[in-house]
Amino acid sequence: MKPLIVDKVASVAMSCKLGREVRISEDIPCEEGVVVAVEVLNNKSSYNQLELTSGRMAQVKAGDIVVGALGHRHALFGYSGHLPTELGPGDSVNILNLGGVIGICDSVNPDRGQPFECRALGTVLDFPYLGERIGRPARVGVHRLEPFVRLDTAGVPVVALAGTCMDSGKTAAACAIISRLTHAGLRVGAFKATGVSLRRDVLAMEDAGAVETGIFTDFGVVTTTPANGPDLTRALLNRLCAGRPDIVVFELGDGLLGAYGVQAILSAQDIRQSLNAVVLCANDPVAAWGGVRLLRDQFEIEPAAVTGRATDNAVGTEMIVDQLNVPAFNALTQGALLGNEVIARVFPDWC
Repeated sequence: MKPLIVDKVASVAMSCKLGREVRISEDIPCEEGVVVAVEVLNNKSSYNQLELTSGRMAQVKAGDIVVGALGHRHALFGYSGHLPTELGPGDSVNILNLGGVIGICDSVNPDRGQPFECRALGTVLDFPYLGERIGRPARVGVHRLEPFVRLDTAGVPVVALAGTCMDSGKTAAACAIISRLTHAGLRVGAFKATGVSLRRDVLAMEDAGAVETGIFTDFGVVTTTPANGPDLTRALLNRLCAGRPDIVVFELGDGLLGAYGVQAILSAQDIRQSLNAVVLCANDPVAAWGGVRLLRDQFEIEPAAVTGRATDNAVGTEMIVDQLNVPAFNALTQGALLGNEVIARVFPDWC
């Protein structure tokens, strides 16, 4: 065990409440969620920032000592990488996302450039017992994820946003809906159910008016999978609905055909039956067509509306309405109309 001064603590480790000085161990358990310290070895001109525990974005440079958490990532438009099977001080690792997920990069998206190369320094230690000097590996999360928990939304209406892929406009749409619901005098809870740890989206939901938010990282999960996605969604729904908001809005990160568990969540009958409305976000009319067909044919879900880049102008919007018989609104320019459509679907007697 030795002390270490760090420059940046990534948001993935927010629950650990770490300061600038930490204690590290050379023994590094290669398990998802274990908090580690690394030294950054290279500079980057793009995708070169890190989300801090404060929610601010900070530029990362060679020589920085960064605290993140071990995990994997399977991103369509970003880095993909795996959890190392063995890791010791001096070994090479990569920062896989803006939230500070650390692993071994397998695949690079040309738009992002090469990832940050890092040298592992050790496991960050947690000292849970006052007065004891025995540390244990710090891990992300504040709640324990219980498997097979019964879903109980306590009668609270639920709206989900699903996308055809990452960066399809889900968070912008969620925020537009939350804002409209808030202006209607409703108390809104919001969360992100799937993806890779990054708090930016739930912070945006708070800015839009959500009174309480959550993310899967709160339950110790760095990257969601089909195996844990349904349990995480139940846990987040139970926790937010227990506070009795008027409505809960949640985002399914990644896409309907992604690797983070969206299909498994929508395939779970109890979760599907709890949804009062599902909004689809699509990048183009063909994606909208495929997304609507998937929702209808595979999950027996009739989307309440389509939004995303496919609705950036009247051409795409008219195609969606005419071809798919689904209302379509642009979340950025028609946010109030999108919100009104959701309100009409969830609260038909609303005046």
